Amino acid sequence: MAVAPSTTVGRLAPSPTGAQHLGNARTFLLAWLSARSRGGRVLLRIEDIDSPRVKPWAVRQAVEDLQWLGLDWDEGPVIQTERSEMYAKALERLIEAGRAYPCVCTRSDIAAAASAPHLDHESPLYPGTCTPWRLGDAVPADDSYCWRFRVTATPDSFRDRLRGECRFDPLAELGDFPITRKGGAAAYQLAVVVDDAAMGVTEVVRGDDLLSSTIRQLQLYAVLGLEPPEFGHVPLVLGPDGRRLAKRHGDTRLSTFRAAGIAPERIIGWAAASAGLVDREEPVTPRELVDQFSWSRLRRDPVTVDGERFLAEHR
Repeated sequence: MAVAPSTTVGRLAPSPTGAQHLGNARTFLLAWLSARSRGGRVLLRIEDIDSPRVKPWAVRQAVEDLQWLGLDWDEGPVIQTERSEMYAKALERLIEAGRAYPCVCTRSDIAAAASAPHLDHESPLYPGTCTPWRLGDAVPADDSYCWRFRVTATPDSFRDRLRGECRFDPLAELGDFPITRKGGAAAYQLAVVVDDAAMGVTEVVRGDDLLSSTIRQLQLYAVLGLEPPEFGHVPLVLGPDGRRLAKRHGDTRLSTFRAAGIAPERIIGWAAASAGLVDREEPVTPRELVDQFSWSRLRRDPVTVDGERFLAEHR
């Protein structure tokens, strides 16, 4: 049955710092289904601003992986490293608003000064060393500092499509955070807010390791006067040891399964079943799942997978 068009705009946003794996495939599928099930559009953005870790081959491979899985898009790919002027303008607005300041602290400086516990997936809380800076004060030497966002007590909550109300204490749990790298290039938190707003994204579906990032980004949306999207954070795919997928868990790269001749419908079937979208794992295309998608059916708990066992079972 055809789905009526809507104003929903979702996005697929692979980061080419390495090969896409089973966990990425499951999150991409759910993001795609969430938009398509309401007749929405899907955009493709390549998040390649993490330049020291970006692999040139990974951009092409990410696009090929998505096409192989049967996940299409209506616009893109948009490349983040081609949008630096937009990020620079947003940074200027944050500085002028008194919500950004230059920070010369290194990671080791912050770790050594940290006294408060921090959330999982989070770096130690920033101790506030450089916060006295105000607009008009001298700026440190070039390439010696990043710009850091000055966090306030609000917003402190948002409603997640899967988890319901999510609350954080921005000051005690998150602290001020970098919005550029040393040298001035935009960092993830700033770039993703500017891009999602500029591209008209109305919903963001991503892994639940980014739950706390949403509070950070909501503060950026508020200061920049931008309308935030809705959010849905889905559980990660973990290895048998309870840690996020890595080489130690066997080869879970999508490119490996493609090379082994495994049908993409088998990957989609596994992803749909492991997320709780269907009761039984069987080969299926993304299009065949559109009418079945519902956030109320998705599981909140992570799934574990071992690469070698998965490969053997799905050949």
